[in-house]
Amino acid sequence: MYSRLQAPPKRSFFLFGPRGTGKTAWLRQRLPTPLVFDLLMADVFQRLAAAPERLREAIPADHDDWIVIDEVQRIPQLLDEVHALIEARGLRFALTGSSARKLRRGGANLLAGRARTLHMHPLTALELGADFDLARSLRFGSLPFACTTDDPAAYLRDYVATYLREEVMQEGLVRNLSTFSRFLEAASFSQGSVLNMAAVARECGVSAKLAESHFELLEDLLLATRVPVFTRRAKRRMASHPKFYYFDCGVYRTLRPRGPLDSEQEIDGPALETLFLANVRAVNDAHELGYDIHYWRTATGAEVDFVLYGERGLLAFELKRHGRVRDDDLAPLQLFGEQYPVAKRFLLHAGRERRHQAGVEIVPLGDALRGLDGLLRHGKL
Repeated sequence: MYSRLQAPPKRSFFLFGPRGTGKTAWLRQRLPTPLVFDLLMADVFQRLAAAPERLREAIPADHDDWIVIDEVQRIPQLLDEVHALIEARGLRFALTGSSARKLRRGGANLLAGRARTLHMHPLTALELGADFDLARSLRFGSLPFACTTDDPAAYLRDYVATYLREEVMQEGLVRNLSTFSRFLEAASFSQGSVLNMAAVARECGVSAKLAESHFELLEDLLLATRVPVFTRRAKRRMASHPKFYYFDCGVYRTLRPRGPLDSEQEIDGPALETLFLANVRAVNDAHELGYDIHYWRTATGAEVDFVLYGERGLLAFELKRHGRVRDDDLAPLQLFGEQYPVAKRFLLHAGRERRHQAGVEIVPLGDALRGLDGLLRHGKL
């Protein structure tokens, strides 16, 4: 069991994250003797779905330890009972969820500030410690089981088959499983790219409206995110569409069809960005650093992969999969620096070279990932 960045609050909290990111294992490690209601268990689900007030009856009168409700989004009505129990008895709840869809769209009781919200992501380089292997992470991602099993490729195939397809269908979230499966593959071609909704819709043979609803579904299930363009005080005409990323590069590579006409660069470049983004999101959320994550792209095509903006500062990152840094690799960051002189700029690459050039810190990607905590907190490694 790897030690995670999050520390449990002293009061009730939600813990959101995709399936397989280690929410339950983390709770077992940090809350060793809770009362647990696992809504993935058929009997527990059926009993509480039929009568949510049975939650009160199932909690002993003298219970003063944590209460865990796993996959709480399956019965949003339970949150009314949780709210009442927090108010009346001062009980503490840990509420996990792998989907925010029913909670966001169903007007669920989110406890009116009485519970904090935490997020669980794939393992970071810092959490993996000495076990972090950049090449393995780029190939198989950083889901905990993918990092520990002897056959990560088989695990990822099962993950895609049983969760991304079957469970989505069982929850009634899509009507046509084959169409949704084609969409998942079509979306993988947009990984790390400016999202062209019409092109994705054509690729999987659906309307643009349905394609948009499928993208929203992936975001609600915490399986993907869209990164908006950074336009604050822009002096140039900027791109307007967001970039798309699956949450884990192992899941992305498993979904991405490939053949003799697909180059490794086409696949490795987005995987590199995905790994970095997953680490940034994890550190940012775990320590509540408050950065908004963007990318920067002018209408003429100059692009910086990631821009982080918040009270702690403005950070810009360009990622390169090759190990040798050329002068022209620095051009987008230099252009960004001309418009935003206060920005700290970093070029992260797959080699070992580390130096400062033209206002840009050139750092090996592995070093940056291992030192990301300090980098985001203080803007330096």
